[in-house]
Amino acid sequence: MYFLLANLSLIDLSLSSATAPKMIADFFSTRKVISFKGCLAQIFLVHFFGGSELVILMAMVFDRYTAICKPLRYTTIMCRHMCAGIVAAAWGIGFLHSVSKLAFAVNLPFCGPNEVNSFYCDLPRVIKLACTDTYRLDVMVIANSGVLTVCSFVLLITSYTIILMTIQRRPSDRSSKDLSTLTAHITVVLLFFGPCIFIYAWPFSVKSLDKFLAVFYSVVTPLLNPIIYTLRNKDMKRAMRGLGKWNVNSGKKS
Repeated sequence: MYFLLANLSLIDLSLSSATAPKMIADFFSTRKVISFKGCLAQIFLVHFFGGSELVILMAMVFDRYTAICKPLRYTTIMCRHMCAGIVAAAWGIGFLHSVSKLAFAVNLPFCGPNEVNSFYCDLPRVIKLACTDTYRLDVMVIANSGVLTVCSFVLLITSYTIILMTIQRRPSDRSSKDLSTLTAHITVVLLFFGPCIFIYAWPFSVKSLDKFLAVFYSVVTPLLNPIIYTLRNKDMKRAMRGLGKWNVNSGKKS
């Protein structure tokens, strides 16, 4: 689980690094400009890391399912080779997904408006600037990213439901620990898939909501993920309590 969490943290850091620096620089600049190549690079990186994170989240569900529903076979199933293969598949699928997205944008004819109505370049916003009928392209984006996101989300929720039903049949002392782990996982899944579904699968665009979800997906969610998993770690909780007591004692002495 911690091997997968480490890769999730790396992906979150990379996803934020693809958008946040330019976003912060634009906040302090009156002329908010990005080159066409830079825009394509953002599209590629956002979908590369986003696709990889989707696979990692699904792998983490499989990890928890194996640990809770098949505990005696856990070390055999989730061996080092399996974990390494899952991570390699996540990065590979993310790369293929981003290349397919980039293929949509590279050959589009851009000859008119050049203002992206968002805080960073993403395919649904960029294709609206093309000098051609974008209806088919919008449908293809929904069919590609939208259907993939919704199907993955339904599969994850179904898996969590099966795991929760298994936990209910267990003694309370064992189920509380498993439930604590699952709560963190479900929270992260909702934070990741909620914005994705509205951005890529929702056909009705709301400009103000789209901008909010774009920031939430690329900055807030990667920031919250390590906090959510950290707060359920016993060693980290113990260290935070010790730090709190140390601050209280220091305040009394001063």
